[in-house]
Amino acid sequence: MKIVFFGTPDFAVPTLEKLISSHHNVIAVVTQPDKPVGRNGKVVFSPVKQLALKHNIKVLQYEKIRRDGVTELKNLNADVFVTAAYGQILSKEILEASKHGVFNVHGSLLPKYRGAAPIQWAVINGEKTTGITILKSDVGMDDGDIILKRPVEILPNETAGELFDRLKVVGAECLIEALTMLENGTITYTPQNHNEATVCKMLKKEMSKIDFNKTSNEVKNLVLGLNPWPICEINAIEGRFKVYRAEVVEQQKVENLKLNNNAKNGEVVVSSPKQGLIVKCADGFVELTEMQAENGKVMPTKNLLNGKHIACNQILNEN
Repeated sequence: MKIVFFGTPDFAVPTLEKLISSHHNVIAVVTQPDKPVGRNGKVVFSPVKQLALKHNIKVLQYEKIRRDGVTELKNLNADVFVTAAYGQILSKEILEASKHGVFNVHGSLLPKYRGAAPIQWAVINGEKTTGITILKSDVGMDDGDIILKRPVEILPNETAGELFDRLKVVGAECLIEALTMLENGTITYTPQNHNEATVCKMLKKEMSKIDFNKTSNEVKNLVLGLNPWPICEINAIEGRFKVYRAEVVEQQKVENLKLNNNAKNGEVVVSSPKQGLIVKCADGFVELTEMQAENGKVMPTKNLLNGKHIACNQILNEN
């Protein structure tokens, strides 16, 4: 089949790779416009554009696809459009511009977690399972009919970035499966139960500050869910530190270390290269296990504490 692929970040790359290596014909790739990155403002191509150029596939980029892309996309006469984290909302005209419409690769088990950052929010909310949904896109946000779903277990202490890397591979496999069903005439479209829908919002930098008035599980999940972006932070007397990983301190360890249950939320109760950095939360304690000092490298917190002193009894993120 003749396919136009819409995608931009790393999440979309395995799906495009699968399409290119399949018997399907990717006639064009649509990706977000190039943007300057870093202090020097160097223009960097999206991962999807880099892959398309490597395979000599036509690349289309629109500042506003709903305004600028309709005619050109219609004229491609594609059998199906495929989207995976493209980054712009498609209009009804574009949704109807190919023979079989638009198949979308979405990183959740719809109707849960419609919208932006579904993988990160599944981790932040402490879900045990998430997955991939292939749906036929409609004018609403991720509310189209479901073609197939594939559950994926969220591993203990798995970051959003690690889950992201697993799901993007599963998404590619599911998309090829959906296209095979379309070719074979065995495809079915199942309407979503909109009463069960949840919508997740975009991540913001302001979410980085850890609120130690939350439970230890909530703190741990936030740290894991905001890795690799925007990364949680703590403000200590000694400066600002980024927190990449955290673990709930189990009751046996609380007893062994004789941790002070009467400590204030956010209070550092342990800080040493041998025992790590442990902080009081609403219901117990959390250990911040991987951190980065300003202008430093990401490392296990115990290693960081060999060179950086973080005083006990101070309240983190107090200001």
